[in-house]
This record gives sequence, structure tokens and C-alpha cells, in this order.
Amino acid sequence: MSEALQLPIIDLSSPDRLSTANSIRQACIDHGFFYLVNHGVEEELLKKVFEQSSKFFSLPIEDKMKFAKKNHRGYTAPYAEKLDTTSLSTKGDFKESFYIGPLADHLNQWPLQEDLPSWRSTMETYYKKVLSAGTKLISLIALALKLDEDFFEKVGALNEPLAFTRILHYPGDLESSSEEIYGASAHSDYGMITLLVTDGVPGLQVCREKSKQPQVWEDVPSMSGAFIVNIGDMMERWTNFLFRSTLHRVPPPGQERYSVAFFINPNKDCIVECLESCCSESSPPRFPPIRSLDYLEERLRLTYGL
Repeated sequence: MSEALQLPIIDLSSPDRLSTANSIRQACIDHGFFYLVNHGVEEELLKKVFEQSSKFFSLPIEDKMKFAKKNHRGYTAPYAEKLDTTSLSTKGDFKESFYIGPLADHLNQWPLQEDLPSWRSTMETYYKKVLSAGTKLISLIALALKLDEDFFEKVGALNEPLAFTRILHYPGDLESSSEEIYGASAHSDYGMITLLVTDGVPGLQVCREKSKQPQVWEDVPSMSGAFIVNIGDMMERWTNFLFRSTLHRVPPPGQERYSVAFFINPNKDCIVECLESCCSESSPPRFPPIRSLDYLEERLRLTYGL
């Protein structure tokens, strides 16, 4: 049985920004995960997002497949992706999802107003609110890295960031199989940060020491009204492994579960390279500089077996 993990709690509304930044620094070094409270996304909006999510995933599969993923927007069916690219399992992960990307580029797929009247307005409002909260958080992460708080704006990361909402449904009624099938197999996220909210049904687990065998997995309880935030691989690269992009997974749920992940990735042309505050003679850069979009596309190619 996995142990429950006690994650740090970060208050986004705290007036003491330096103290908050120090708490974030410690959380990102120790866990790569923390809870975010007082983030400005209202409980009522979160409730609406889950209601709309349930309505969409309740549609017949043929209706959902009309929105099959293209341009990394739209619907993915169960088993369509395998997040653990090292796994020998031939089946993908047992979940379905819907991606919504940057609102300004007109590539999103939207269910018809007559079918789901409040879907688009709810999801657009959610996207804007969480991006705003995430941008505020990233300025604190810059302070946590001993940088100017507008550092990530200055390097272009937040100029039209590649941010995506991913609405997730874990059906729970897993068909019997001789293979071990996960709701989401073990993976780390690709970008800067992820802000996750769940419906309260347990499922998320983290492994803090990804190179240790056997791996030790710890449960992350959901906290009502809080986001669960984690550091992604690009932030880990920027910080030269100071901040950790932690492995996480969702085991076979056993009961239906909904969650919504919001991934903040840098602008597609942003160059991710080791920060001066994170390297030295004794700790040289471990990775070469890379263009954000090139990194993301390679990771997605592996995940979807393209």
C-alpha cells in the first residue's frame, strides 16, 4: 500500500513574495510537487468545468470521435497514448481526454452550441483564469531561482505560451487483461509547470526518486479547491536538475475519476538553456540548449507512437 505524501502548501495571494518564493524553492527541490491555494480560480467555475466534462464524456463514442485529436486539440480515446514509453505493455493508458490549446490560434475543436450549450464559454473562461494564475506563479518561481521576477517574460517564454487544458476521464470499469494497465502510466510532464485539479477521487501517485529501484510510490491526496502543481521537464532542464520533474502515475482507478490538467509550456521558439543561477564550474550544464517546440514535438511523438 502506498504512503500518503504531505505536500507543501503555497498561498498565491500572500503579500510576502520573497517568503513564498523561498517556500516554492524548497518544495521544487524536495518534491517537485506542491498545493497551490488562493489562486483566483473560483470553486463555482471548477464545479462547472467538471459538470461540462462529465456531459462530454457521457456522449456516445461515435459523437466524441467527431472531435478526434488534430493539431494537438480535441478528443483522445482510451488506450490512444502510452505515457510510460519504457513499458513493455502493448496497450496504452485507460483514460480518455480532450485537449484545448491557445485560444487565439483558432485551432481548437468545439462541440456544437446546441449539443453542449455552456461547454465553450466554460472552457475558455477556465483557460484564461488558470493561465493568469500560472503566470503569477511563474514570476514567483523566477524569484525562487534568484532571478528577476519577470525573467521568463524577458526570455520570451510567456509571449504566447503553448498552454493546454487537458480534460481527463478515467472510466473505472477496466476490462480484464493479463497486462498491467494504468489510468496514466508513469511519466513526467514535458513543459514548465502543470496545474492539476481533481474531482476528489484518489488516484495520483508520485515517485520522488526516479532512478532508484525498486521505485517507491506515494499517494497525493486531493485538497478541496487547491491545485496540485508540478514541475515539468523543461523547467528541470532550465534549472540543471535543481528543481525536479517528478515521475507520477494514476493506477487502474477501480472507480470513475475526473481531473483537469493545465500545462504551461514556453513559447514555441523559446530556447531552454541552463540558467546562470543554476550552473557553476562544479555543476556544469547537463543539457545543451533546445528550442521549446522541438523538445515538445519529440516527447509527443514518443507518447503517441508516431
